[in-house]
Amino acid sequence: MTYRRAALPALAGGLLLTVLLWWAGASAHALHLPGATGMLDGRTAAELERWLTPWSYDPPASAWFATDASGGAGEAAGDAGTNYRALYSTALQIRFGAVFAFFVPGALLLVRRLPPVGGRMPATLLALWAWGLVAGTLAVTVSAPWLIASGGHGSFRFLPHLAGVISSGRQVLVVTALVAAAVTVLAARVAAKGSGPLSYEVVPARPARLAASVGTAVIAFSLVVLSYQPVAAALQQVSPNSGLIAEPGDLLRQWLLLGAWSDPAAESFGGWLLYRAVDVLLLVVVWWALRRLPALLTRATVPAMAAGAVCATVFGLLASQLLRMAVDGASSDLSGDLQRLSADIGNGVPAALTWGLVAGTAAALTLRVTVSRAESPVAASAGSSPVCGDQ
Repeated sequence: MTYRRAALPALAGGLLLTVLLWWAGASAHALHLPGATGMLDGRTAAELERWLTPWSYDPPASAWFATDASGGAGEAAGDAGTNYRALYSTALQIRFGAVFAFFVPGALLLVRRLPPVGGRMPATLLALWAWGLVAGTLAVTVSAPWLIASGGHGSFRFLPHLAGVISSGRQVLVVTALVAAAVTVLAARVAAKGSGPLSYEVVPARPARLAASVGTAVIAFSLVVLSYQPVAAALQQVSPNSGLIAEPGDLLRQWLLLGAWSDPAAESFGGWLLYRAVDVLLLVVVWWALRRLPALLTRATVPAMAAGAVCATVFGLLASQLLRMAVDGASSDLSGDLQRLSADIGNGVPAALTWGLVAGTAAALTLRVTVSRAESPVAASAGSSPVCGDQ
């Protein structure tokens, strides 16, 4: 599929995702209206407001307090508060612009290399869904410095504040990214009509399995080694005292750890194994996706494999988090409290981006090397046979 045909679906999906997030943020203030409070209980309304606030142009109460306290007396205080609120609006403008800017290139690459035709529509939908979460997370990240500065404490514990901002707004992204992905896939399916037959690479099974295993090993390093509680605690305690880069432990956990686990202690061994099945599900999803990805792509390039591995890791995280929700709901009294069960949904996307890029690159290079090695003896024997015949 050409870039020209893939451009319109990618632009439509990016625009829809941006509009949906803006609409969700603009709806945050409606939770304070009498009709909303009458329909929802106070705790549910407060939780929904916490989910929507990162995408709202209305600053939270803490930001209003910070801007009021930062100025002096009289007119100076009002001017300072106005400037800080303008800085907050600038942060949101950067955030919404960045959502569009990050979603479109990734969607363009995915739609071109993974067109939703020939039985590939579910794979394309899941990949674009995952990429929507990545685009939203990156948008929150690049706009975070302006948002932190708008609170009046930009130089105080900057990296821990940055980690906290990056982890916000993910629950809304799960829903809006799915809607945007569905529209992008439908538009791409229409754009693919009349483009002629698409060529696909024939990938031998053994190199594909080896490449998937190498990529999964990279993901397992974060999920099994770095996420082990003693190792995670060591990362958390990294604390150089160097101004803005002091206390990077929270930020390192955000970008390096895909989970968290410890040895069975107070809980039963069976319950511990049940929660480890959640981690196994993530690795299984990643391996299966990387195993199938070279055959699904029109061309297994390094950028396409890297983007596909990121999407596979994000989708594996979502699948494991849904399984954890089911386990928590069945083993506790939270079965009716869907909001508390879904509090962790969308976690780990920054780490999935980090390790997914490494895993996809490693898988693509492994695939290229193993396929070339498998083809070289065949080419050598084919080249030597006429010589033998002449003799």
